[in-house]
Amino acid sequence: MLRLDHIELAVKDWRASRDWWRDRLGFEVEFEIPDGVAMKDESDLTVFLCEDDPVVIPPRFSVAIQVDDVEAKHRDLSDAGIEFEHPPTKVFWGYGAELLDPNGYRIRLWDPQTMQAKGG
Repeated sequence: MLRLDHIELAVKDWRASRDWWRDRLGFEVEFEIPDGVAMKDESDLTVFLCEDDPVVIPPRFSVAIQVDDVEAKHRDLSDAGIEFEHPPTKVFWGYGAELLDPNGYRIRLWDPQTMQAKGG
């Protein structure tokens, strides 16, 4: 069996990134280290947010996050003042919304129901 277990992202300020990933995306803090934090999603994937300078984001790098309802998540985050690159819409990768985290990482939000209904 193969399963993605964790990824590491370089961030400008790990505490600000921790708060954003926790408060906006719903990840939980697994543990903290002196220069970073481990954030866990509901399926046990750990994202390490580690402070680095400079933060270099590879071209075309993105993180796709499955949510329960992409339209509702977009509304909730928009109401909280989060700006999106685009709202839920049909794009080359299917159907979903895109936003940037505070470090500039592209986050793609999607859900299985609208992906099947509108993305294919």
